Amino acid sequence: MTERINYKFVSLGLLALLLVLLILHVHGGRFTLDPSSLWKSIFNFSDDDQQLIIFRELRIPRSFMALVAGIGLSIAGLLMQTLFNNPLAGPSVLGITSGSSLFVAITMLSGIPFFTSDLGIVSTALIGAVVFSLIILFFSLFVKSQISLLLIGMMLGSFTSAIIQILQTTTHANQLKAFTLWGFGSLQQVSFDQIPLILTVLLIGIISLVYLIKPLNLLVIGERPTRLLGVRIGAFRILIIAVTAIFAGLITAYCGPISFIGLAVPNIVRMLYKTQDHLQLIIGCALAGACTLLICDLLVLWFEPYFLLPLNGVTALFGSPIVVWIILKKF
Repeated sequence: MTERINYKFVSLGLLALLLVLLILHVHGGRFTLDPSSLWKSIFNFSDDDQQLIIFRELRIPRSFMALVAGIGLSIAGLLMQTLFNNPLAGPSVLGITSGSSLFVAITMLSGIPFFTSDLGIVSTALIGAVVFSLIILFFSLFVKSQISLLLIGMMLGSFTSAIIQILQTTTHANQLKAFTLWGFGSLQQVSFDQIPLILTVLLIGIISLVYLIKPLNLLVIGERPTRLLGVRIGAFRILIIAVTAIFAGLITAYCGPISFIGLAVPNIVRMLYKTQDHLQLIIGCALAGACTLLICDLLVLWFEPYFLLPLNGVTALFGSPIVVWIILKKF
């Protein structure tokens, strides 16, 4: 009973915080706008009104992507940590984000029209995430040490960085500039018209979680007992990788590589919720992840009049101390 009350209390608190942060974020920026223009920009848009244009083309897509990226990366990190039984696992640490970045680099720097389209970038980002997830899964079958698996993930990241650097030396200046800016991480690379596609892909990943909750709860007690209880471990692993790839690939394609959110947030949520029920943890990660990324991007918005903060730098400042704390606590 106490755990249930605690779960509801924490979730309602995070939801309230999320609503406040979302209001602050959508009204943040250099220009002060009339709040009533927000609804008009969605349901009664006119390109003759400057306030409606700012809301529709800048504020709403940016706030939407903060929600999407925070939710997707946090849930992806939770799935990786449960699958590998490792609190330091995550899309960025295990090289999944790096794989997605590599494939996006190939598409953006190739100059081929299909690859530079929205569908081309998203497709290749998803493929890159899947390929590198499978590589990590393959190594996990032979490497039993958590530290060794993390080192392999770091080496995969170094390997992709080397290939990307080679590609950058042979590409056109305009393409190189676009890719460099993309690599800083930003929530402002999405237009209002792209929201339906992004939302559709995100919902596919979220709906797929329904089939993972029970096996994830069983996996906590160990892989062998989970297999004895009738779970097909091979198919289960592939499904986790597919869902993780959907989240990581989608966000990397549209926002660039955003680090530490998928690593830090699931550990914070476990500490707050004090449970291994993955339904509660997924809800908590979605709420806490969205709040965290909104806070990070609010800092970017507030400092924008003075200097431009890269989103990746802000998330690293948030996540690095938490990683150190996890290492000191777990190892």
